[in-house]
Amino acid sequence: MTIAPAIETSATNPLISGSNAPYGTMPFSHLTAADYESGVLEGIKLHSQEIEAICSQTETPTFANTIVAFDRSGEVANRSMLALHNLESALGDTALMNAITKLTPIISEHSNNIVLNERLWDRIKYVYDHRMEDNSLTGEDLRLIEKTYRGFAHSGANLKGEDREKYRRLSAELSDMNVRFSQNVTNGMSDPKRRMWLKESDLSGIPESIKKAYRAAAAEVLAQEGKNDDGTLYLVTIYRPSYSPFMTYSDRRDLRKQLYELNGSKNTNGEFDNTQILKDIANIRLELAQLMGNKNYAEYSLEETMAKTPATVMDFLESLRKAYTEPMHKEIAEIETFARQSEGADFKLEAWDYSYWSERLKKERYSFNAEDLKPYFELNSTIKGVFGLATKLYGYTFKETKAVEKYHPDVRVYEVYKSSGEVLGILYSDFFYRPGKRPGAWMTEFRAESKTDDGKKILPLISIVCNFSKPVGKEAVLLTAEEVETFLHEFGHALHGLSSEAKYQSLSGTNVDHDFVELFSQFNENYLTRKEYLDGFARHYKTGKKIPTELLNNFVRSAQYGAAYSTMRQLSFGYLDMAYHSITTPLRASADVEKFEAKAIEPVKVFEPVAGSFISPSFSHIFSGGYAAGYYGYKWAEELDADAFKAFKESGNIFDKKTAAKFLKMLQSGDTVDAMDLYVEFRGKKPTVDALLERDGIK
Repeated sequence: MTIAPAIETSATNPLISGSNAPYGTMPFSHLTAADYESGVLEGIKLHSQEIEAICSQTETPTFANTIVAFDRSGEVANRSMLALHNLESALGDTALMNAITKLTPIISEHSNNIVLNERLWDRIKYVYDHRMEDNSLTGEDLRLIEKTYRGFAHSGANLKGEDREKYRRLSAELSDMNVRFSQNVTNGMSDPKRRMWLKESDLSGIPESIKKAYRAAAAEVLAQEGKNDDGTLYLVTIYRPSYSPFMTYSDRRDLRKQLYELNGSKNTNGEFDNTQILKDIANIRLELAQLMGNKNYAEYSLEETMAKTPATVMDFLESLRKAYTEPMHKEIAEIETFARQSEGADFKLEAWDYSYWSERLKKERYSFNAEDLKPYFELNSTIKGVFGLATKLYGYTFKETKAVEKYHPDVRVYEVYKSSGEVLGILYSDFFYRPGKRPGAWMTEFRAESKTDDGKKILPLISIVCNFSKPVGKEAVLLTAEEVETFLHEFGHALHGLSSEAKYQSLSGTNVDHDFVELFSQFNENYLTRKEYLDGFARHYKTGKKIPTELLNNFVRSAQYGAAYSTMRQLSFGYLDMAYHSITTPLRASADVEKFEAKAIEPVKVFEPVAGSFISPSFSHIFSGGYAAGYYGYKWAEELDADAFKAFKESGNIFDKKTAAKFLKMLQSGDTVDAMDLYVEFRGKKPTVDALLERDGIK
């Protein structure tokens, strides 16, 4: 194994020795980049010793001395790697990025050393082959045996001779490529060339609150760069809190197009070009899949999902394409006709026009302006409302604590309690955009839930991270409905991690099929248009009044507006993902990524492609985020979440305790039960797409 040179660290590294902080949380102020690095290196060393101890036993392999021992191993390495990756994503710290770059090949080699360890595999296989002979094993025990066996087999344990070494080499290369792709995306977002410096005369149509945010961003960057600030400049970037409002409200079509192209070309050329890297990733995945006896990577990857096969995925995507294509064309035609009333009969709606003109038509048709809702979604009251959903459904309560250290001043930390008063876990919330922070929003964990051999629960340490705009001065933080939806989404993932009642960490929380995991996040989004939910917390931050009935009704009616366009856009990502991972021959170095993308999404495209602007080089979900051949899972889970929420509506109460208790069982079960079996137990039947089509107004 390749081990990096020794590095200087704190005298006592709690990542290695264990934390004495409350709940075993991370004492972030006592940790340096060197500590995270040494934690990973020492953790790998200790993990290797634990694996050797399992392999060196003379006793016959059993569930306890092999499968459970393996599941319990690697605590220090896992703790250190989670902390390092979580902080690098949230902080964008250069030292942490460098540490990940340095450690990635070492981590990959260590992982390969485990899955390709023939002595360990022989023991796991023995337990698997004899599992039905042990009558003491529970269903969860058997599930762990099967998942461990399949995980090793899926990772090349059955390979022999040169094929094993080839797998080792390819997986190491893939890990390195994933990191390079991800860091290019992060750096591309903050690239100074991806900014627009504007004057107030350029901001026609932009709401005052957004103007203030653009002005504050300009002042901050100018101060950082030591430049003179005369108060006249405004900064617009391609980060979502800046990009999205500009594309929605700016009257300047030329500037909308400019910003659209700045965003769409961020990783297509230059210093942070990902076009060759993504081809290398797709080719390595193909080679790995074929090494494992599959035609392509999609076939290989989907074996461990609800969908199971590429054909099932494509049939699913095709069924949605057929259902939504005509409504999408109707939506676009309506918007274009509306725009021509102002712009002339020859106006052609383009990609950079959609958000602007759809918002204007929505406002006219429904008397609804997204900005009108913002005063009712003040951050602190919204936190209470989002957390309050878990209180209404599951009896959970949240108490902010100062006793648990946070990794950044913006972070808030909460103790989460069951209705019985028992602590359920710790929740970190990191809401605001800052330079270097990874774009988007996500849930992650510093420690997964599990139980010790004597049944004591190890509390989960869960984190949700967003990129909301920071307050300007002492002004209130007001969220858009879209940002509240994002919050609800990530909170659903957090509840999945917090609610877990699995015995083994491999089966706990969000460690479920990729096409099942989004059910729990997307389910929460259903509540955003429900009056009985919003009335509980959505109050005007100045007057304290509830959302006016007319505004709320207009919001609810407008929620279906654009559903077909939104679905087709999601389908384009799914088609593109499957195209890259269904190749059966490698992409040539000379392959044109832009043309490949255009061909892949042709069946579901909405607008004509814009030269030089395409998503593939920044498509982190599939090239560095774990969703390769899995992006369809978002729509798959939408089918599930719409069907699941329909169960609540059928009960006559969207907070129905009986239905919530059954849904909570799914949250608690993790991967201890097959996903479809778990869902059928909750719903009484398999899901259908009907509820989704009804919710979107298609059926």
